[in-house]
Amino acid sequence: MANNDIRQEINRAGVRMWQIADELHISQCTFSVKLRHELTPGQKNKIREAISTIQKTNELEEVNNEF
Repeated sequence: MANNDIRQEINRAGVRMWQIADELHISQCTFSVKLRHELTPGQKNKIREAISTIQKTNELEEVNNEF
């Protein structure tokens, strides 16, 4: 399967593919189709950046919900 490294990172990060698609401003379907074929290093970096951004946002929301 193509992009196993990215798929594993998504699972470990605990984010959903639709969240990454939203962050990248593409549809969930388009993101899923892109994962079918090996991505370029640049594309993988953009996805990793999106994962990081989503994780930070989720952490901030958790902190705000504690109050």
